[in-house]
Amino acid sequence: MSVFSLFTINPYIYIYTNTFSLLCLAKYTVNQNKTKQTISMAFKIKNVHSLLIFIFITISQTTALITTETSTTSNTLGHWIQLQKNIGISAMHMQVMKDNKVIIFDRTDFGPSNISLSNNRCRYNPHDMALKLDCTAHSILYDITTNTLRPLTLQTDAWCSSGAVSPTGTLIQTGGFNDGYTKLRTFTPCPHNNTCDWEELQQNLSSSRWYASNQILPNGRIIVVGGRSSFSYEFVPKRLNDASFYHLRFLQLTRDSNPGEENNLYPFLHLLPTGNLFIFANRRSILFDYERNRVIREFPIIPGEEKRNYPSTGSSVMLPLNLTGKNGTEFIEVEIMVCGGAFPGAFDYASKKKVFLEASSSCGRLKVSDVEPEWVMEVMPVPRVMPDMLLLPTGNVIILNGAANGTAGWENAANPVLYPVLYRPRLDDPFSKFELLAPATTPRMYHSSAVLLPDGRILVGGSNPHRLYDFRAKYPTELSLDAYYPDYLRPELATLRPVIVAVEVANNTSSYESLFSVTFLLREVKEVNRIRVSMVAPSFTTHSFAMNQRMLFLEVTALEEVVNSMQGQNFVEFGLGSSLGPEKIANSVYKAMVRGPPSLNVAPPGYYMLFVVHAGIPSVATWVHVH
Repeated sequence: MSVFSLFTINPYIYIYTNTFSLLCLAKYTVNQNKTKQTISMAFKIKNVHSLLIFIFITISQTTALITTETSTTSNTLGHWIQLQKNIGISAMHMQVMKDNKVIIFDRTDFGPSNISLSNNRCRYNPHDMALKLDCTAHSILYDITTNTLRPLTLQTDAWCSSGAVSPTGTLIQTGGFNDGYTKLRTFTPCPHNNTCDWEELQQNLSSSRWYASNQILPNGRIIVVGGRSSFSYEFVPKRLNDASFYHLRFLQLTRDSNPGEENNLYPFLHLLPTGNLFIFANRRSILFDYERNRVIREFPIIPGEEKRNYPSTGSSVMLPLNLTGKNGTEFIEVEIMVCGGAFPGAFDYASKKKVFLEASSSCGRLKVSDVEPEWVMEVMPVPRVMPDMLLLPTGNVIILNGAANGTAGWENAANPVLYPVLYRPRLDDPFSKFELLAPATTPRMYHSSAVLLPDGRILVGGSNPHRLYDFRAKYPTELSLDAYYPDYLRPELATLRPVIVAVEVANNTSSYESLFSVTFLLREVKEVNRIRVSMVAPSFTTHSFAMNQRMLFLEVTALEEVVNSMQGQNFVEFGLGSSLGPEKIANSVYKAMVRGPPSLNVAPPGYYMLFVVHAGIPSVATWVHVH
C-alpha cells in the first residue's frame, strides 16, 4: 500500500524574519524513528535553506528600494531585479532542484561561451561542430540562496533537448543535436560537497530526440515523446519487455508539410489523474494510453487558425488540481490551457522575407474531465509568441517572455513583449482575468526560459535568437539572469506571509489520502480560515514549455491555533525559543491537518515544493518527497 512517512530531520531549525531583522533559534523536536516502506510519501523539512532564501529576498527587496539601475518597481504589479549581469551562458534550459539550486544550460556547438571551466579543465570532443577542444562551460549550477554560480561540464550537445527529474531527485536529461541526438545525461544534486557534475550514460535513447518533450509517469519512469522527424515515443529507463520505441501516428498527422515549419515540435504533455496522457500538437490534441499505445479519444480542434507548437510556439499548463472538498470521491476536475502561437505562414514570412506577422493573442481552455469537452476561448491583453506559462503557488498563472510578431527560430521575431500577464483562472469576469504586470527591461526572445523558485519569485534568463553569440544585434544574446517578484512579495505584506515550521506525519506512517500536519507561523492573521496548502512540481523549462509542471491544492481538514503570543503563552514550551520581547517573531502558530494526494496518478513520484498560502500570500516552500 502506498504510504507517507516522516524522514529524520535536523531538530534545529533557524527561523528568520525580515520585518524587524530578528533572529530566533527554534528547537523543534521530531521522532527519530525510521519507518520501513516500499512506496511512500515522505516529508523532509528544508527550512534552513528556505529561510536563508527568505533573507535573500529581503536583502534584494531592500536593494531594490535604493538601486534603480537593476530593478523596476510598480506597487501592486510586482517588480524586477537583475540577479546576475553575466552568468557566462545563455539560459536555454532550466531546472530547479531539491537543494535550492538551478541547473542552467545552453548548446555546445557555437564556439566558446563567456565562462571558463574550473581548475583549468577543458573538454575534448572530436564530434563538436565548432570547437574540438573547448575550455569554456556551457552549463552552470546557480545557487538560489547565495546568488552565486559555478560552471558545469556538458560533454555532448544538448541543444533543444528535454528533461525530467527522477523520483530520487536526479535530473534525467534526454537528447539534443549532433552527437547529442540520442544521449542520456544525468545530474544528481550534492548539497554537502558541491562538486557534482553532468554524467553521460553509456546507454542511449533508441531514437533521435531533438525538440522532444518529457513527462514523469506514476511508476517513476519518464516518457519521451516526439522530436524532429521522430514520430514515436520511448521510456527511460526501459523495462525488459519494452520495445525500443513506439510509433505515434498523431505526430505525423500534426506535422505541417512546409519545410522547417513542422508546428508540432515540443508537443505539450500533461499527465491526467486517470493515468492517461494529454498530448497537444499544432492545433490538435488526444487522450493517450501510453501503456497500450492507444488513442482513447481525440478532442475538438482548438478554434482559430493559429498554430501552437514550435516554431509557431505557444505554451500550455494544466491548471491546478483542486483536491479540496472531495470527501472521498474520485472525480477531479481537470482543465488544460493553451496560449499564444503564430498564424499559418508566419514562419515562412519571417525566415525568408523578414516580415513578422502579428502573433496570436488567444488562449484556449479545455476541461478534459467533461464528458464532451469544448474549448473556451479567451483573449490576452497583447499578442505573444514564445510565451512562458508558469503556475504560481496561489493558483494563478503568469505569462511572460516572448515577442508580439514572428515565430521561434533564428532572427524570426520582433517587438519583444516586456509586460508579463497575470491570469486568474477562478474569476468569471473575462475583463478581470488578465492583468498586465510591471514590465521587464530585458527582451527575452527565442531560447529564453523561466522557472518558479521555492521562494515564490520567477527566475528568468536566456534569449539568443542567433546562431552564434551576438552582443551587437538588435536583440542581442542575453547572458543575464533576472528575478520577477510577484505582488505577493511586496515588503509591506511580509507580516501576512506564513513561515513553515514543520511537516509531520501522524505516527510516522499513513496511507495515501490520509492526514499529515503542517505547522506554520503568522505574524498577522487576516484570513486564517481560508488557508490553502499547495504542492508544486518544479518544471524543466525550455522553448516556452515547462515540462512536468504540476500543482495540487490539498484538502485542509482541520486548523488549530497552538500558540498565541497575544494571550501571553510562552513560546518556550512549544520549542520556539526564549521570550521574544515586545517585537514578537510571530503572533500565532497554527497547525493544519492536510489530506495527502489520492494516488501517484495525481502526484507522480518526486520532489515537490509545498507552500502555505494565507490571504493570497504564499510562504517560502518546504520540499516534500513523494515516492
